[in-house]
Amino acid sequence: MTRKPFRLGLTGGIGSGKSTVANFLAEAGAAILDADAISRSVTQAGGRAIPAILAEFGPSMITPEGALNRDAMRALVFSKPDSKRQLEAIIHPLVGQILQAQTETAIAQGQSCLVFDVPLLVESGERWRRQVDAVCVVDCQTETQIQRVMARSGLSRAEIERIMAQQATRAQRLACADFVILNDGIDLAQLKQRVHEMWLSFGL
Repeated sequence: MTRKPFRLGLTGGIGSGKSTVANFLAEAGAAILDADAISRSVTQAGGRAIPAILAEFGPSMITPEGALNRDAMRALVFSKPDSKRQLEAIIHPLVGQILQAQTETAIAQGQSCLVFDVPLLVESGERWRRQVDAVCVVDCQTETQIQRVMARSGLSRAEIERIMAQQATRAQRLACADFVILNDGIDLAQLKQRVHEMWLSFGL
């Protein structure tokens, strides 16, 4: 009888280092199913979500190249919070369909560990919790998050704090965690070792 793959939900706040942890898990042999990357793909020029976004929000939310105008959408969501739910109602079902197809492919390939990289896993409530065997939270101090994102993105502190305010709090994420990888005050080699120790605990 074929053993069912271990399903790990991976999450963390902006700037936590979640993507780096996902890369280390991939090196260890996991199949990474990246919800954020899929979400970006469906909102790129020619993406599956673009016709519905155009119909719902109008041409001002689409760039001349035919992609989602992220700056305009960010401003709209800030001024009209309901528009965020409208956008999610378009994007989330498409992401779910693609994730399901990728999951089936990974299982067919015999993958022993599926890592669902979901930035807003905690915010989605029980929807994601029911789909995974365990949740790993990549954690760090709030100020560390801000400094990392400022260094890599050029966003202002106020813009980053506004993004963070729309995400789950650090305490809310930690309350959902089966595994916590603290990514603060350590180098990449130490982070990789922590990921390796978690991987060994899966017993795959």
